[in-house]
Amino acid sequence: MNNQLVIVLDFGGQYNQLIARRVRECNVYCEVMPYTKSLEELKAKNPSAIIFTGGPNSVYEDGSPLYTKEIFSLGVPILGICYGCQLIAHLLDGEVTPAQDDSAREYGKTKTYFDTSCKLFKDIPDESITWMSHGDYMAKVPEGFKLVAHSDKCPNVAIADEERGFYGVQFHPEVQHTEFGQKMLHNFLYEVCGLNGDWKMDEFAKQSIEKLREKIGDKKVLCALSGGVDSSVAAVMIHKAVGKNLTCIFVDHGLLRKNEGDEVEKTFKEKFDMNLIRVNAQDRFLGKLKGVSDPETKRKIIGEEFIRVFEQEAKKIGKVDYLVQGTIYPDVIESGTGDAAVIKSHHNVGGLPDYVDFKEIVEPLRDLFKDEVRKVGLELGIPEFLVWRQPFPGPGLAIRIIGDITEEKIKTLQDADFIFRDELAKAGYDKNVHQYFAVLTNMRSVGVMGDGRTYDYTLALRAVTTNDFMTADWAKIPYDILESASNRIINEVKNINRIVYDITSKPPATIEWE
Repeated sequence: MNNQLVIVLDFGGQYNQLIARRVRECNVYCEVMPYTKSLEELKAKNPSAIIFTGGPNSVYEDGSPLYTKEIFSLGVPILGICYGCQLIAHLLDGEVTPAQDDSAREYGKTKTYFDTSCKLFKDIPDESITWMSHGDYMAKVPEGFKLVAHSDKCPNVAIADEERGFYGVQFHPEVQHTEFGQKMLHNFLYEVCGLNGDWKMDEFAKQSIEKLREKIGDKKVLCALSGGVDSSVAAVMIHKAVGKNLTCIFVDHGLLRKNEGDEVEKTFKEKFDMNLIRVNAQDRFLGKLKGVSDPETKRKIIGEEFIRVFEQEAKKIGKVDYLVQGTIYPDVIESGTGDAAVIKSHHNVGGLPDYVDFKEIVEPLRDLFKDEVRKVGLELGIPEFLVWRQPFPGPGLAIRIIGDITEEKIKTLQDADFIFRDELAKAGYDKNVHQYFAVLTNMRSVGVMGDGRTYDYTLALRAVTTNDFMTADWAKIPYDILESASNRIINEVKNINRIVYDITSKPPATIEWE
């Protein structure tokens, strides 16, 4: 796609993806690149602007990530955030030092005062809250820059050289804690850079389908379809490009949510008239999982068995030219860019064997974030219940059943989880939480039902609100909804006599239990 491009140059900041997402929300395409990319490589991308991210280092220390001063000769606007702001000062002969006392260090929500004549702060109040996270101090501002924001503690919260289009802020405009932060980024992109906002999902969908049609032609394509939003959108996009030349293999390992396998099959066969092969492999998977309690072992068994089933089905089809993957942009950059901490080493093939007979992998969504994938899905006519499908781990309910897995436990959890989701939906509260599900614990306790003693399982309900899934807060679901869900589960689902609600945020907990 020949869109205007903003490069987010990553210096190890934890919010690199979030910055990129915020830029994309302004209808401007951007890519995250490590600071180790050469100036020539950046030039070749022909960026319209560059954003320096934050990072955990101090610019004056040996070994800290730096960049060549020549980047300021590219002739494009540059915005530095936190460490990126200090890097601008350091490279342009300002001075950054450790804060001598607490008066110059700032962390968390901070009242900040703005010079609203600066383009970066156009049409925002002259006083609002920003989110600070810095222990260093710009003791000397580079020549040509003026101070355009301050706080009660710090006189140089933001700097600007408006003539050259260089800006630096000590706070994080990309996080929601910074009031009007998105407006500041919008101002940078439109008021400073003069961009036209040409990154739109309807155009992306149309252009992508046409390019796929040109690339694939009449060749055969194979897709592993999980029913998740990524693989679903990728499959429909390819289907619209090549029609019956696409074959989707849907491996049902028996660990899906209630009715999910049937819903996936019906949608793609009936609505989109796809070549869909559903492999009902429940017995095979449960046989391999029998007696296994360790969550990591469960994951490995399921991943390996999925590969074997997919491989067997693929061989029946014969030679396939292209294999479709639902890789999305976070998958590409989560393995770590620059000095960013590695979140997970990710390759979306999931270990598919090299000897499956295809010549090339097609990844139509590899430039998109999850929210963009959902927008494309709606543009393609995929039903909302699939587009907004709750995030669901590849191993399925196997890692929401604590301890060993049996058919009875799967049925119990499917029924209980369905009731919890149903009650949230009926109350109209499902839109208020970003992920919600039930967990069947391996804890049993005494209860009383029908004047008799019971000794059954405890079910945990989990719901969180989050912007990026890197952090999450437990959802404050109204008591009457929790009460209704609890009553229904106890009365309608066998083997459960106690319901608990998880009120732990991430961190310290993870969203999933295993």
